[in-house]
Amino acid sequence: MIERIMVPGIMEPVSHYCHVVRAGPHVWVSGIVGMDGDGHVPLETVEQFDLAIGVMDQCLTAAGASSEQVVKVQVFLTDIQDRASINPRRISYFGDNRPASTLVEVSALVDPRLKVEIECQAFIAGVAD
Repeated sequence: MIERIMVPGIMEPVSHYCHVVRAGPHVWVSGIVGMDGDGHVPLETVEQFDLAIGVMDQCLTAAGASSEQVVKVQVFLTDIQDRASINPRRISYFGDNRPASTLVEVSALVDPRLKVEIECQAFIAGVAD
């Protein structure tokens, strides 16, 4: 069974997708940016990252998962130099869980004010396909 989840209170998708999809033990969180549900975008990359990772956590929770079950994370930055400033927050969020990871610099995100986007995949052990 495939469950497509829209999480109340977070930014509506800008296109035709849902916030998170769960199929058995597999969870995919769509790209999350540093914008709140009212469209406010903090100026600093670290603040955008904090907001995005908080929303990502809400999406995981809505699908019955948590940060400990994240197996892959992708981070997109408009300035790769910001990696050093967001990395302590990322370490704090994941703790001892070290998911597979991709971090890339991109030329732009969906809104020119945005500097960071995060997406992830999780696996909920013990749940049948």
